[in-house]
Order: sequence, then C-alpha cells, then structure tokens
Amino acid sequence: MSTKTIYIIRHGETDYNKNGIVQGSGINASLNELGIAQAEAFFDHYKDEGFEKVYTSDLVRTIESVTGFINLGIDHEIVSDLREINWGSKEGKKVSLEDKSDYANLMKEWYQGNTHLKFDKGESPEEVRERMSRGFNKVLESSHTKILVCTHGRAMRILLSHLLNYPLSYMDIFKHGNLQLYKLLYHNKRFRLLKSNDYEHLKS
Repeated sequence: MSTKTIYIIRHGETDYNKNGIVQGSGINASLNELGIAQAEAFFDHYKDEGFEKVYTSDLVRTIESVTGFINLGIDHEIVSDLREINWGSKEGKKVSLEDKSDYANLMKEWYQGNTHLKFDKGESPEEVRERMSRGFNKVLESSHTKILVCTHGRAMRILLSHLLNYPLSYMDIFKHGNLQLYKLLYHNKRFRLLKSNDYEHLKS
C-alpha cells in the first residue's frame, strides 16, 4: 500500500446537534444553516488541497458536508460502514435527566474497559470498531494518496482509537466538533497524527 495523507472530518451541524437530540445512525438529518456554513468554510480552506477521492457514510449529513468537493468532480464513494454508532432506544430523543444518568453510567463502563456494552437495540463500541475497520479498509486499499473522509462524532473517536492503537476505553481523548479535522499520515502500515481536532478553517 502506498503512503497516504488522510483527512478525517466530522459532518457539519444539524438541528439535532443544536437542540441536544440524540442522533445516531438511525437519524438521517440534513445540515442546518450553521452546518452549511461550516461545510462552505471547510471547502473554501481546502478546495485547492488536491484531494483525489472523497469517502462518506450513507447518511446525508456527511454527503452534504463535502458537496463542494463532489461538485468539483472529485470521485466520491459512499461507504455505509462509516456511519455513526446506533444509540438504539435513545435515538431521536432529547436527552432527559434520566437519559443523562444512563449515558453517564454507560460512558463510565466504557472507560473501565467494558466496551461490549450498549443501549437496548443499539451498537457497542466493539461492534462499531469492527465495521469502521471494514469500511476504512476500502480507503486504505485505494490507489489514491490524498483522501478526504467525512464521518460522525462517536464513530470518529472509535476509528481513531483503532487506527492509532489505543484501547477503546481511551476513545474520549479524541475530542471533536462539527466540521473539525483530524489529519493522518499512513506509511509502512502505520498511522501518524498530523493534526488533531483542527478548526482553523472555521475561525472566519
């Protein structure tokens, strides 16, 4: 496999993000006005970067976040395995005080290494890691050397833990915001982190 520079971004803001409503793989929301502006700002900053290929999940918020690059004619591939974690019974609900307690308890379990646990009808971090790894292999098998990947918040934390050889219990060290960037160099089957949770392109 060739040396690659891989840019991984989280999608722009949606009204679900804005209003504190749980948005996993079961919610297919579009970007809101701020999210569109974030996508445009990222495009303006990186439109001349020379991306050869763009990968997104199959959820519309990731596709809308890279529309500018797609419109340039850059090859775009949808990989459903790159979608967000499924929060199961919590999907589409505004987080209540009871939910906050449920989330806190689950995050504590994950931090203690119990990353097989999940909400009812949802996915565990271990299940997400398996499919994210499978989906990201398509990126690594590509002949392209400068690649843009748009995915989701929790999925990104899980993916970065996998790529950089961290235990899943450490995944929350990878902070993220809407349309913020992680940049990695892939060489000799190893990843090196070049930029972490970068938002320089959003400052304007």
